[in-house]
Amino acid sequence: MKTIFTRIIFLLLLTIFHFANAQVPKPEDVYGFKVGADYELADYNQILDYLGQLAEASPRVIKTEIGKSVLGKPMLLLFISSEENLAKLEEYRQISESMARAKIDEATAIQYSKEGKAVIWIDGGMHASEKAHGQMTSELAWRVATEESDEMKKIRDNVIFVLMPVMNPDGLDIVVDWYRQQLGTPFETTNPPWLYHHYVGHDNNRDWFMNNMPETYHVNEELYNKWYPQIVYNQHQTGPSWSRIFVPPFSDPVNPSIHPGVTTGTNLIGTAMTNRFAMKNMSGVVSHLQYSMWWNGGGRTTPYFHNMIGILTETSHATPTPRFYPPDSIPKYIGHSRGNVTVDGTKIFYPYPWKGGESHFRDAVDYMITGSMGVLDYAADRKEELLYNIYKMGKDAVNGTILDSCYAYVIPTTTWDEGEAINLVNILRGGGIEVHQASKEFKVGDKKYKEGSFIIYAEQAFRPYLTDLMEKQNYPNKEEYPGGPPVPPYDLAGWTLPMQMGVAVDKISDPFEVKTQEITGRSSITPGKVKKANYGYILSGKNNAAYNVINKLLASGVSIYRITEASGEISQGDFIIAGAHDQVTELATEHGVDFTGINEAPSISKQEMHKPKVGIYKSWVPNMDEGWTRWLLTEYNFDWDTLHDSDIRTRDLSQFDAIIIPNQSTEQILNGHRKGFMPEEYTGGMGLEGSLMIKQYVEKGGTLITFDRASDFVIDQFGLPVKNPVKGLSDKQFFIPGSLIRTDIDTSNPLAFGMQEQVAASFNRSRAFEILVKENVGEGGNEKTVKVGARPDVTTVANYAKEDLLMSGWALNEKKSIGGKGALMRVGYGNGNVILFGFRPQFRGQPRVTYKLVFNSIYAGATVEEIEK
Repeated sequence: MKTIFTRIIFLLLLTIFHFANAQVPKPEDVYGFKVGADYELADYNQILDYLGQLAEASPRVIKTEIGKSVLGKPMLLLFISSEENLAKLEEYRQISESMARAKIDEATAIQYSKEGKAVIWIDGGMHASEKAHGQMTSELAWRVATEESDEMKKIRDNVIFVLMPVMNPDGLDIVVDWYRQQLGTPFETTNPPWLYHHYVGHDNNRDWFMNNMPETYHVNEELYNKWYPQIVYNQHQTGPSWSRIFVPPFSDPVNPSIHPGVTTGTNLIGTAMTNRFAMKNMSGVVSHLQYSMWWNGGGRTTPYFHNMIGILTETSHATPTPRFYPPDSIPKYIGHSRGNVTVDGTKIFYPYPWKGGESHFRDAVDYMITGSMGVLDYAADRKEELLYNIYKMGKDAVNGTILDSCYAYVIPTTTWDEGEAINLVNILRGGGIEVHQASKEFKVGDKKYKEGSFIIYAEQAFRPYLTDLMEKQNYPNKEEYPGGPPVPPYDLAGWTLPMQMGVAVDKISDPFEVKTQEITGRSSITPGKVKKANYGYILSGKNNAAYNVINKLLASGVSIYRITEASGEISQGDFIIAGAHDQVTELATEHGVDFTGINEAPSISKQEMHKPKVGIYKSWVPNMDEGWTRWLLTEYNFDWDTLHDSDIRTRDLSQFDAIIIPNQSTEQILNGHRKGFMPEEYTGGMGLEGSLMIKQYVEKGGTLITFDRASDFVIDQFGLPVKNPVKGLSDKQFFIPGSLIRTDIDTSNPLAFGMQEQVAASFNRSRAFEILVKENVGEGGNEKTVKVGARPDVTTVANYAKEDLLMSGWALNEKKSIGGKGALMRVGYGNGNVILFGFRPQFRGQPRVTYKLVFNSIYAGATVEEIEK
């Protein structure tokens, strides 16, 4: 009788569960089509609608908003687990934090590893042009919440599944709208002719330590200051041609700051995923190609430096439009022409090749869900191991067992730009680094530090992250074959933050005594000092924040002058502010700059300024550098306007004090998209007519600013007396891939006012400059009676250093190729000026030490004739 009763109860409960799940909507119930259907995409409003209904209908789903995107769309997180686990969600979060921070003892860690749940993060929708993963997450959420298989019950019992359905909601709508507009046209499979993130496009996955964008800021708060997942799975969709999906293990090199437990853990999970695909007869899974574990700053790489396992998959078929791959056209190799990944099934990392045939959007969805299930299943089976391992790796970091860097880093209060010192601290805090501040003056050796200095102790769980951002990178020299060309790194080779930000940091090896307070949240700006006076104020030009202040004051009509000759305590490049007594206190508090009062206008050489208006060239070929330029000028309150190709040809350009052409190739600037490859209105570039209009703009007194590759365009089109000496060199002859190069600055030049005398320039396969002068040489001899040509109107503002050029990263033949050569040139042209940057001074918003070169270049076009003393 008892057995019968038990069976009745079991059947009753089973019926209740099935009934409850039947009430939980599937994605297709809301979208009107199955996820991954040919020619169909859900927009973000539809996704929000569905996820809201899912969370409301299922007790196994909690939905929360973590912030807003750059255009104001809500960013959602889903927590999916058993009802019992979700009822104790905060308890499991605290366990996850305790294990990751590694401040508990061994016995407590073992206890927590048994009591806790694995916290697993999976996201989609970061790169919006990779369309499947932002769609797939809706179905993945529904399946984990509702399926009643033994495997899924195990997952819900042992895992807190943290799902970020769409990392880039703005981009998802941009791409969906474009696809719907082009459906049925020859341009159905193209991507929009503008960035799929408002500012940075593809670089939204290059912002994971800087936190410049709100999306990365909000997500990093969840990852490194709140939830501390043991696995972070970042979905992408650029699978190698003729494969179905890339999964770990990754290629060499691995960054030596990363704990080997992270590397081996990543390999284990990647292998488990590959095995799952094989057992489901899903072919085309490849590993050990292209992607490495060196670079910090990506969605799956930054977790490595936090002792978290980072998983990247790159799945093929990124469009809802079906494709056919002729089976008789399979290439001999996949990945790259030099690759050794053959398609005959004889390779360890590609044992089950795909044979081609029909390919559909749904295939990509199936591969992504299968990969996600492989990660979740692994975590459910080994949750105790995952929890304990993150503790063990954190404890190793605290003890310096694997990585023994130093005792502490100290950032003095007396640094060149105090605001950037605070920015550096807050970048570290955003990545979960513990930072203290001295509450009293202290001494280390013979050096005294003032109260307020920042101390970052190395003995913390995230020591790998701290060390990697603070120390020089030394990328290993890799060749395609012995004596062959270098193998480019995946993304960057060097990125050391104090170098990029121009912040002095002292590395202290031995313990010292100091009374401190730990910073919670972010370090706030110390309000600047205001010394009132009758006439106005002096504002230093050394701080980046000063330029924000100056633009605000100019916009309000305040008279401002730029000092061009040092006198006493007043430096070249400082600003004279006439009046503004009712504004300076608020500005000093907001921006942390000091205003020194003066009772009368200084008798000193100066230039009167007006608020500059800037034009930013924007090609219909999406350009991340253009987006970063827009972002920078917006952040510092410059008045800017976009100039498309037709604007260059037809608008009155004289209204702009300066025009910027961001880094872009000559071909893209001149010709853009070819006809027939995009809708007619988005084809072509500025053309020769546009180039002529730019030339006339400069001749009439305009200021043209060009970054990196765009400088080649102007040199060629204008016939400037400057050449790029590394143009045409092979990678074997000269190679600097994403590194920091020592650069000497002529700080007496107005374009370099406020700069330090030596800085790090972000050199990314960039260029250098030499001045061209006609020489009296012919047929191998000197022409004694022929005069040497007149030196052209060219000023070198910055040179790459003659010695010890490489500060961080990797460089080949740098001294011979660019040592002592120009990095920033001013070239007089007619009544105007061309300002040529050989590098990108605003690259990804990281090299803040070179921002002022951009600001000063803009101001050069917005000053009147010099006013004598």
